[in-house]
Amino acid sequence: MAQRRYYYTDTITDFLERDTSFIIGELVRNGEFADNAEVVNAWEKEIDVLRTVLDSYRGFGSIFFEYNIPRMGRRIDVVALIENVVFVLEFKAFSEGFTREAYVQAWDYALDLKNFHEGSANIPIIPIVVCTDAPDENCKLELIKYKDSVYKPLLSNERRLPECILNGIAEVSGVINIDALQWARSGYAPTPTIVEAAIALYRHHTVEDITKHDADLSETSKEIKRIIAKCEAENRKAICFVTGVPGAGKTLIGLQTAIDEHAVGRSAVYLSGNDPLVEVLQEALARDYVARKKEEYKEGKITEKPTKKQAQSEVKAFIQKVYLYRNAYLEGIQIVNGHIEPKPGYFKSHTDKAYVPVENVAIFDEAQRAWTKDELRRFFKSHTDKAYVPVENVAIFDEAQRAWTKDELRRFLKENGRFEDFPYSEPAFLISCMDRRQDWGVVICLIGGGQEINKGEAGIREWIEALNQEQYRCWDVYISDRLQDREYADGKSLDLVDAKERLHVRPQLHLSVSMRSFRAEKVSQFVHQLLAMQRDEAHETLQTLTKYPIVLTRSLDKAKEWLRNHTRGSERCGILASSKAERLKAISINVRYQPNFIHWFLAPVDQDEIDIRSSNALEDTLTEFKVQGLEIDWACIAWDADLRIDPKKKTWDHYQLRSGSHWQRINKKINQEYQINAYRVLLTRARQGIVIVVPEGSIDEIPPDDTRNPQWYNGIYTYLKEIGIPEI
Repeated sequence: MAQRRYYYTDTITDFLERDTSFIIGELVRNGEFADNAEVVNAWEKEIDVLRTVLDSYRGFGSIFFEYNIPRMGRRIDVVALIENVVFVLEFKAFSEGFTREAYVQAWDYALDLKNFHEGSANIPIIPIVVCTDAPDENCKLELIKYKDSVYKPLLSNERRLPECILNGIAEVSGVINIDALQWARSGYAPTPTIVEAAIALYRHHTVEDITKHDADLSETSKEIKRIIAKCEAENRKAICFVTGVPGAGKTLIGLQTAIDEHAVGRSAVYLSGNDPLVEVLQEALARDYVARKKEEYKEGKITEKPTKKQAQSEVKAFIQKVYLYRNAYLEGIQIVNGHIEPKPGYFKSHTDKAYVPVENVAIFDEAQRAWTKDELRRFFKSHTDKAYVPVENVAIFDEAQRAWTKDELRRFLKENGRFEDFPYSEPAFLISCMDRRQDWGVVICLIGGGQEINKGEAGIREWIEALNQEQYRCWDVYISDRLQDREYADGKSLDLVDAKERLHVRPQLHLSVSMRSFRAEKVSQFVHQLLAMQRDEAHETLQTLTKYPIVLTRSLDKAKEWLRNHTRGSERCGILASSKAERLKAISINVRYQPNFIHWFLAPVDQDEIDIRSSNALEDTLTEFKVQGLEIDWACIAWDADLRIDPKKKTWDHYQLRSGSHWQRINKKINQEYQINAYRVLLTRARQGIVIVVPEGSIDEIPPDDTRNPQWYNGIYTYLKEIGIPEI
């Protein structure tokens, strides 16, 4: 359910004439804090301060209290539109000290309005942290403007706030007054990070609340709900393939579906083979759950203090690693003549327990110790590790193209002592799990184009082959009209048995617009053209990316400086490189060392007192295996000689380092594709811009380093310059 945009608004003139009790009444009526005296006292203080500050601006603007920022799950204390400036005011009533948290929060609010609020796109925004009782000497009133007309946050107390407003208006001149009504009604089209989105969805927002509407997410979500409802009503089973460009929101759709089904009492689970993605999401949601419950405990809304363990149990009910799900349903099976059968003691349906008790009288000792509904639910969810039949009716497999082939799964299970000769691919086995249900079931496969990056990944062909087996020909198959595109199915038609009867084409199941790069929707197209060596097309697309900077340098130090100059508020920046980029070690990038990626993505951002584990410290580098499915705002892509230019053919040459002394050519076509896809993943991780570092190589070294031939690096650098990427 969409939240109200603000709790109270008025012109400055009418605000100054209103009784404080009337304004408080409006805030309480539209808000969620009727019983919170601390919040009400803070509002009264804000109103009192603003009456003095705004008295000189009667007839020159409007004011909004508690303005909603859905992407962040928070509200701006006050937005004041005065003449030609948007002032974002983060109040700390009765406080004497400025905190880094408040500073970052105010900056984030300003950036959110600038990037996602249509009415603020071309208007200067000045964020101000107001600690009402802070000493004058701690205030910082210098106006520092960035290229997009968002100013660095000011730090003010109650006494000096009029000075901030006056200086801000004087700084910006020549623009007519903002139309407050039009500003308030203008579109808000946020594009959250996957972590922000997961948290917002978990708080029961919808994709309409937190994402831009032109990305087709809403229509895709509705179509999936229709398919699930149809299967439940008609007692059918179906598989649904959702395709999309990198960053289009496939993972978001999967999370939305799992959380929605969970909320209405149906059992659904989001599954991914991407361990870093799952662990980062689980940790982020658990932290948010604990933080919210602590507030409720503090306010007396709940009586039990929350624990991290409780939070993790709650989150893992609908977000899991795919191999844990797979292994759970391997426990209860045996292979008989090449087919799956339940082990003795396991059952093909949920009828293994009697429905009607045989006793007429039941005596419960210590009845006061009987479990609550929540505890009993938790127990059954956590004790299904050896079930034969899945408890979920809906299973969502993210990055389903990365499921293992039959050979890879057989090798893995044999090496781990599970099965000697397992006859199923991972897609076939996962379909067989849902097929064990006696009622209905839906498998949703989220498919990314051109993102297979590891050996043994099946692509979508194995899913189709599994569905062609006789026992699964009763399954309905829903696809987008793009599933046959080259990047999804090798350019070949879907050879589905009985396609006329069970194949259903739904255009809504394709997401064509990248949300990750909200400053430019054609970033994924540019990356595709760059890696396909389509020089002219890449150059043409690059010219359209006016709001998404892509720059080039030979110096890692320059790249770091560029990142720091562009990263503001809680935005994240970081260094990325290919897992085969082993000669980047010469410039202090060691891809063999992979840090704790949870800290890399979630450690607090504080440029004054940096957490060295954070991506923003620019000390640790992640590879394609740790960042796929996740994202940062600003990225440095360090390009090594593992992917270089053949000077004669003008095509890519593929290499990997061997024995620490020489590069060995990669000849297998599939491994070459994995390497191209690795760079595709790296080049599409940033939301706001990238800097590409191509080292100089071994120059004037005695003896020369033959693994860092300058010609290799010069060829890469020249190609990127020819496309039109500017140097810094």
